[in-house]
Amino acid sequence: YVTAKEAFDMWQADPENVTIIDVRTPEEYAFVGHPEMAWNIPFAFVTYHRKDGKTEYGPKMNPDFVEEIKKLAGPEDLLLLMCRSGGRSAMAINLLATAGFTNLYNITDGMEGDKVTDPGSVFFGKRMRNGWKNSAPWVYTLDPEKIILTEGTSTRADP
Repeated sequence: YVTAKEAFDMWQADPENVTIIDVRTPEEYAFVGHPEMAWNIPFAFVTYHRKDGKTEYGPKMNPDFVEEIKKLAGPEDLLLLMCRSGGRSAMAINLLATAGFTNLYNITDGMEGDKVTDPGSVFFGKRMRNGWKNSAPWVYTLDPEKIILTEGTSTRADP
């Protein structure tokens, strides 16, 4: 486990050997922002459809998640995984560990961090404590090589 600040420090110390993977949806990666060096390999995609006059949405697991990681890194490479606040990245790490990856860290406070718990704060209930957004540089700029927009659209070459 590492915090966003610790993850950024690890990357700065060895950018050639530390890979940051953002497992959030492409929408989160694009519209909430992301570390510039982070690869977006979604753990799940959001699906939308209308049923009986109501819009329903929910997650759809990315069936190519492990294969996409394998295109980017070997089983012993140092990978730091993040999501919004640490939950999905923890599940992704479990999946990768089962697939034989051994050098994995969860960025526990994720991109957005923890919720402000002070009821007197105008930010009460908002994710404004720690997290990458409050600890390290981030961007909205998209690099098409580092993002998967929908299932089956990877631009990365096979290993």
